[in-house]
Amino acid sequence: MGPGDDCAVLPATRGQLCLTTDALMEGVHFSRPAFSLEDVGHKALAVNLSDLAAMGAKPAWFLCALALPHSFSERDVLALAKGMQPLARKHRVQLIGGNITSAKKLSLTLTLGGYTPAPLLRSTAHALDAIYVSGTLGDAACGLAHIDGKRLSAALRYCVQAQRRPNPCVELGLLARKFASAAIDISDGLLQDLAHLLKASRVGAELGAAYLPLSTALRQMPRPRALKYALHGGEDYQLLLTVPARKRRAFEVACRRAGHPVTHIGDVTKKRALLLDGKPVAAKGFIHF
Repeated sequence: MGPGDDCAVLPATRGQLCLTTDALMEGVHFSRPAFSLEDVGHKALAVNLSDLAAMGAKPAWFLCALALPHSFSERDVLALAKGMQPLARKHRVQLIGGNITSAKKLSLTLTLGGYTPAPLLRSTAHALDAIYVSGTLGDAACGLAHIDGKRLSAALRYCVQAQRRPNPCVELGLLARKFASAAIDISDGLLQDLAHLLKASRVGAELGAAYLPLSTALRQMPRPRALKYALHGGEDYQLLLTVPARKRRAFEVACRRAGHPVTHIGDVTKKRALLLDGKPVAAKGFIHF
């Protein structure tokens, strides 16, 4: 399977190989000094792991292509590696090669490979499936808005950390293989990414704003601003999953036992429209170009 999902899929000797690549560019995805080099290394690996999580794939290896300014030192490169190391160890993913070139600004392009018996896709949701999201929504967008702030509350500091160091839901993706009909990771905003899944599956959805899981910081701010972050803000790297009605209870129990917070926010509909509280809503999110 080629373009259209979070990963391409190739046949392999042990199931199917999922491949993804993603880039982090200075001035586009991060700025200095708002992000340390350790933050940049962590985020570069995390966003790629999130793609594998959305496919229900177990990470195995990665390639790293670095574009470095002439002022970059060996110590700086090691700081990038230090940021990647905890995630790489946690998910047992190995750096197997890459490339280095010079550039005016720092960028990292990673290619990851992982394996799954059968990948989760965007194109296999069905009417009456329940729609779930992991974690809380809008934190990274809120964090970006406050990343240069001083004397932030603990709740806002949590959001800034969510922007700098997202936590990919790899284990949830592996668990979801038993229950989910379709999946996508939330990288460009809930509504925009949900719309990608709905289009691929040729279905619609109805969501309830009251069901959206919000962190303390978002619950403390004016409701319209909180909803803007939760619905349209990017870089949460949570998972959006559709689950058949007959599997809902078992899925919720399995998630609770494994310590994965998930929230039922709406349902898939046969009519190809995206509704929020019964009204059509624009699928706005992060625009790449």
